[in-house]
Amino acid sequence: MTVAAGPVFSSQEIPFSYRGSWFDLSPVIAEKTYVEDLHLVSHQTGMHPILRLIPTVGGARAETVVTATPHRLTWSCDAGRIDLAYESPDTVRVRGQGLGLRLLAAEAVLTPFRGPYFYQDPGDGAWVFTVYQTGRRYRVTLLAGRVAGQPGTEALGTAERGVVLPGGERWEIAIEEYETARAPYRSGKGFEHVVTAARSEFETFRDAVAPWRGDRTPAAELAAYVLWSATVRPAGFVTRPAVLMSKHWMDKVWSWDHCFNAIALAQGLPDLAWDQYRLVFDHQDPAGALPDSVTHSEILYNFVKPPIHGWALRHLDPSHGREPAEVYSRLERWTSFWLTCRRVPGHELAHYQHGNDSGWDNATTFDPGRVVETADLAAFLILQMRELARLADGLARPADSARWSQAADRMRDALLAELWTGDRFVARGAHSGRTWSSSSLLDLMPIVLGEELPEAVRASLAGGIETHLTAFGLATELTTSPHYQDDGYWRGPIWAPSTVLIEDGLRRAGYTEPADEISARFRALCEKSGFAENFDARSGAGLRDRAYTWTASAYLILAAAHERREGRVTALSP
Repeated sequence: MTVAAGPVFSSQEIPFSYRGSWFDLSPVIAEKTYVEDLHLVSHQTGMHPILRLIPTVGGARAETVVTATPHRLTWSCDAGRIDLAYESPDTVRVRGQGLGLRLLAAEAVLTPFRGPYFYQDPGDGAWVFTVYQTGRRYRVTLLAGRVAGQPGTEALGTAERGVVLPGGERWEIAIEEYETARAPYRSGKGFEHVVTAARSEFETFRDAVAPWRGDRTPAAELAAYVLWSATVRPAGFVTRPAVLMSKHWMDKVWSWDHCFNAIALAQGLPDLAWDQYRLVFDHQDPAGALPDSVTHSEILYNFVKPPIHGWALRHLDPSHGREPAEVYSRLERWTSFWLTCRRVPGHELAHYQHGNDSGWDNATTFDPGRVVETADLAAFLILQMRELARLADGLARPADSARWSQAADRMRDALLAELWTGDRFVARGAHSGRTWSSSSLLDLMPIVLGEELPEAVRASLAGGIETHLTAFGLATELTTSPHYQDDGYWRGPIWAPSTVLIEDGLRRAGYTEPADEISARFRALCEKSGFAENFDARSGAGLRDRAYTWTASAYLILAAAHERREGRVTALSP
């Protein structure tokens, strides 16, 4: 029986990593910073390049081809090859045949506050880098062959530090990331056994997340890898197994991105899905607000993110071993934050304090003013209050259910009375009361209310959404707008979350044909351009961070739903 090797991908686009690991192998060492050599890059205490891997022939840099699959990273040329595979989340094995390797500290300067110190452990003979930036150690243990050099051992100040493996010979090493100390490295596993085990780990995840994949969904396996490889084990402020948005520079969990990852995982890996959903709620503040973002060593509260959590909860299975009273309590506190802390006295509608709160940081909706009552926010809160009413029913709390239903009715009525002009929704300055419209797709987001909107409103929104549809998907700013920019963040590019939310809203509003078209174009875009943070709406080119998990999740969500509608999937999917 032939075992599939898995997708081949560019390490320039997608970091090579492993589920649970806090480090990856990549030439991306900082925001938008690509270098020639692959580096071991850690995401503990931030994003930090730690070790530089330079293949050599005759002591000089070798010109190699780098090939990556989910279980093996390879440098190759006529002189030989180097293979790397994860043995565990904190350990990689590296094997050379013909090629040498210079494994060097990424930074040359050691100060009392920054940089690497390098020494050989007299106990087990391993070489150790201890690095200020992460506060961790990186141990290199020789398993086969010999070391040809160890420059910079115990050096202070500026020096080249590292381990040199010779070319023309066979050699093998293990590299570990750990805290202060651990037992000497021992493994009875051969290199190919490590590779096989890594492949099995990924394929188990892939089969759970995308059992429906096939020729019609050619990007599904790679989408699963993007999620699998971006997952980290609990550490620091990350209280649960977490899918980071990326193991490039977007190495955080933002408080709406996580919802899409949860939905993509929900059917195959419900426990991991619920970990994604609940992670940010672990850091809910006393006012009920969720943090803007969470990562290993930082929690930010200076902004929030939109309350899509009630919408997302509809796509999760609450019966899977959850505590509904806890879910209800946390969602209630999050909703009450908006109703208590983000409403002008006497106003029914809540407001954002900045575009960042909406997730659409620089959308043109916020050009005339930043502290704004918007229709998308009202729509999300209406859905969230409807979900609270449903949860209260399940908890046998009829008074709470009635209270939330009535609050949702009042906000829906206020939305239509105060922000609907007869053909569009407008935004309103929370201070001035002045209203305005824009060419942003954000103004059309109330379609998420679906069947709850009057038919005339649904029709108008559906027509407006159609004007944003390019050959590749939904542009976040009209391409005819003077404010449109190909790489303008939320002023033009196509994004995964807006696509999923609007596709879902259109479908529930009865506009299945445009929903089908939006789904098809976005899926084709991912199959052509990968899983970038966002995409040029006119060319379809991937932009910014090129391995973004909510984009991969959006593909999986839309592809699974399409396969189900076509009758090719019998199990439920979001």
